[in-house]
Amino acid sequence: MECPITKLTKALIARPSISPDDHGCQSILIERLEKIGFTIERMPFGHTKNFWAHRGKNGKTLVFAGHTDVVPSGDYMQWSTFPFIPKIINQYIYGRGAADMKGAIAAMIIAVENFVKKHPAHYNRLAFLITSDEETKGTYGTRKVVESLINRRETLNYCLVGEPSSQLKLGDIIKTGRRGSITANLIILGTQGHVAYPALADNPVHRATNFLHDLIKKKWDQGNDFFPETSMQITNIHAGIGVNNIIPGKIFVQFNFRFSNDLTDILIRDTIKNMLSYHQLKYEIKWELSGQPFLTCHGNLVNSAVQSIQELTNQKTKLCTSGGTSDGRFIAQTGAEVIELGPINATIHKVDECVSINDLKQLSLIYQRIMELLLL
Repeated sequence: MECPITKLTKALIARPSISPDDHGCQSILIERLEKIGFTIERMPFGHTKNFWAHRGKNGKTLVFAGHTDVVPSGDYMQWSTFPFIPKIINQYIYGRGAADMKGAIAAMIIAVENFVKKHPAHYNRLAFLITSDEETKGTYGTRKVVESLINRRETLNYCLVGEPSSQLKLGDIIKTGRRGSITANLIILGTQGHVAYPALADNPVHRATNFLHDLIKKKWDQGNDFFPETSMQITNIHAGIGVNNIIPGKIFVQFNFRFSNDLTDILIRDTIKNMLSYHQLKYEIKWELSGQPFLTCHGNLVNSAVQSIQELTNQKTKLCTSGGTSDGRFIAQTGAEVIELGPINATIHKVDECVSINDLKQLSLIYQRIMELLLL
């Protein structure tokens, strides 16, 4: 007989919820939460389904946050199993979203069900924030829900995001923050002309060379005790129309910064503006700020998570801020302590994504223990 976590994880995987299509996953979760006394508030924005659920009215609030959407599976023929028909092989559940992050959501639900069963009159408040728009731009997902919660002055004290944070063993890494991310879409302007008459043209590719050299060589900071040094990567360059006898009239350059809390997006923008001015370039630039850096230092949530992992796995945990962005960047704007704790991330976004059943069982116990330490 399948355990409750396995059964729920499989039920969620069987819904092909390619972002931002929830495909009925949230209805499964809402039905279970309503049965144990949660108040449900559906919060759709655009084509994105979200919900906010809470139980209890007093004390501090612990939020479990996650997403029901997944990335596309790619070529089905490359998978050992059909990506949206979950299958158990050697005590691993295979399927798209198994590790990122339907398994963690199932572990959260089961943990909360068991906690409420043991402590039906718990004083502090439990909540869920679930979105179906995390794997794309996140425009109408957690960002919008958080804006609504802030506007009505909801107080969030702790938030546990179920992203797959573990690396080699369950609980070996907790994400206690993330770097900020900002992208520049830069067009450097010149004058188009015939390659045989360069004096009648102005080649923006040539003009851009010194600026790009300085951009690549620039050291933005030294990093600090919590974050590595800021990283800048050029992600796209394009010029010309595909023929060899025309000097292009413009060059497009896209570059991204992953920045620590020693920097601000304003400082990055101003520095790039000054660099472009120094090189006397004509340009157009558009910036896309994906998220500000956030950091949760040692506090009640981090300490409870570390203690829970130690008690249940005998695993020593490393606190880390590496990796890409997550919805934690939006939730941190509420002032809540935010961490990410979830399954091993070795197969996320890959063919044959899978998660260990034993890890999910243990993860659910860790979540339950965190609730006991924070809320009782």
